Amino acid sequence: MPTVPRRPAPASAAAPAKSAKTAARTRTLRAPQEVRIIGGLWKRTRLPVADLPGLRPTPDRVRETLFNWLGQDLTGWQVVDAFAGTGALGLEAASRGAAAVLLVEHDGAQADALRALARKLQARGVTVERGNALTALARLAPGSQDLVLIDPPFDTKLHEKALAAAVPALRPQGLVYLEAPGLWSNEALAPFGLRQRRFMKAGAVHAHLLERVGSSGAP
Repeated sequence: MPTVPRRPAPASAAAPAKSAKTAARTRTLRAPQEVRIIGGLWKRTRLPVADLPGLRPTPDRVRETLFNWLGQDLTGWQVVDAFAGTGALGLEAASRGAAAVLLVEHDGAQADALRALARKLQARGVTVERGNALTALARLAPGSQDLVLIDPPFDTKLHEKALAAAVPALRPQGLVYLEAPGLWSNEALAPFGLRQRRFMKAGAVHAHLLERVGSSGAP
């Protein structure tokens, strides 16, 4: 008996499924980006990510590792997030008990958005300053900070200048978090009087927790 070929399904029958999948993908692509606070008082709070040149939020995995390194409880710490962006790093510190967190952001609209977010969270210890990160770091009182967070846009090459400006503001046991597109060895850090305490690589992100040469213990 001759085989009867199967009739292909009408094109119109397959079209709706493909159209629905395409529409769902389009919605996903257009959905606003966001990151979330990992732990502490504001755990799971979502932070919007504005469409700004060079804005590259620290991934959740990296922030979780950083605050595992720091010991989770930052009660009483003085912290500066010098290139705040979404505010994720500084707000994570405030969520975990930091007494004072300064968020420095050069973009006016983003600085306003951070102020609005701080009000929404009733984050009384958080201050937002619109301005230049290097100027803000240089203006800090010597020996006043427990933690300085440095995560500039990778294409700005501000890492060296930011480290130089941050070190005088550190307390003797103070720490620097440095996020960069490449590894900073102890040899490269030596001119700043710093050395690696911890390091991890996640994709293009090289995350360093730094301490003063000769220091030991947490702030």
